[in-house]
Amino acid sequence: MEIQINQTDFSNVIENNNNVLLDFYADWCGPCRTLLPTIHKLADELKDHVAIKKINVDNNQELAAKFGIRNIPTLVFIKDGKAVEKHTGLITEKNLRDKIDRLK
Repeated sequence: MEIQINQTDFSNVIENNNNVLLDFYADWCGPCRTLLPTIHKLADELKDHVAIKKINVDNNQELAAKFGIRNIPTLVFIKDGKAVEKHTGLITEKNLRDKIDRLK
């Protein structure tokens, strides 16, 4: 399942999903790579409840700017088209699950 999106896909994802988790990352970012297996696992496991998408900040600077991304990894939780929470830095799978559960 492809979970990486760009500016074009972004609007479509937001319009078609009530609950979205955006993972802003870069290929050169160590903590981003550490978080990657958890993001992929949850994206597959929770696909019926939340759309989990990755956005490469190097390739999508407009989107990063739109959400005020200054550090990565940054996770942005979106409910009904509005950003409701932001988390910067590493996060445990349990804590990430808890935050996603609050979206539902």
